[in-house]
Amino acid sequence: MTYPDIDPVALSIGPFEFGGQSYGPLDIHWYGLMYLLGIGIAWFLALRRAGFSHTVVQRSHVENLVTYVAFGVILGGRVGYVFFYHFDYWLSDPLWLFRVWEGGMSFHGGLLGVIVALALFSWRARLSFLALNDFVAPLVPIGLGFGRLGNFIGQELWGRQTDVPWAMVFPKDPEGLARHPSQLYQATLEGLVLFTVLYWYSSKPRPRGSVAGLFLVLYACFRIFAEFFRQPDQHIQFDLFGWVTRGQLLSLPMLFLGIGLLVWSWQRQRQRPSSGQ
Repeated sequence: MTYPDIDPVALSIGPFEFGGQSYGPLDIHWYGLMYLLGIGIAWFLALRRAGFSHTVVQRSHVENLVTYVAFGVILGGRVGYVFFYHFDYWLSDPLWLFRVWEGGMSFHGGLLGVIVALALFSWRARLSFLALNDFVAPLVPIGLGFGRLGNFIGQELWGRQTDVPWAMVFPKDPEGLARHPSQLYQATLEGLVLFTVLYWYSSKPRPRGSVAGLFLVLYACFRIFAEFFRQPDQHIQFDLFGWVTRGQLLSLPMLFLGIGLLVWSWQRQRQRPSSGQ
């Protein structure tokens, strides 16, 4: 299959003239629009689910909560990308951390940023930290799914070489190989499937912490699986045994933490049968 001819720039505005100088044009990329779309849909669903009897979040919390989470994603994603994937380069050029316009985001860093943001918000709003994580967890896959679609449109993070019937040739690939469209695999698993399962699971009262635990387990499993089809980072390749990628390695702590959180939450529920979320 040939990659569809999609311009990664959704809209170009300008150029502009100001003070005798010409600026622009300003390019608005699909990748950024996908994130905005994901945040907007998550905001809508958060408003819809706020105030349910089994959640601690009220509609009055949602605006500030979304703001905290958005900053956590952006700051954590950037810091994670720099430290997890380009630490050596950062040591030689520390200011590169702040040149966000050069690109680079990491999900695992974004997750840590969101956890810190939720900890701050729970302290400020005097809400249960675990209950807040349970509320946010089903909304995260929306941004993940749209973000992977943005990767596909931008022709980045493509898959490994393959001869499956749906293999795709990406025009930006200097080798011109037929590859797995791994961005679409991840958009389906980390976005659509993960959202569907978590949204259904969280629609009823569950043991506190179990929704967040299920998110960690499922995302880790989906990411580890998808990494077998995704081309490893060129400058890193494999971290262990000649086949374990950086993404898989970073997902293992999520898997173990998620399993532990699920076991703890359900054991706590059995000890307190009348307790809910």
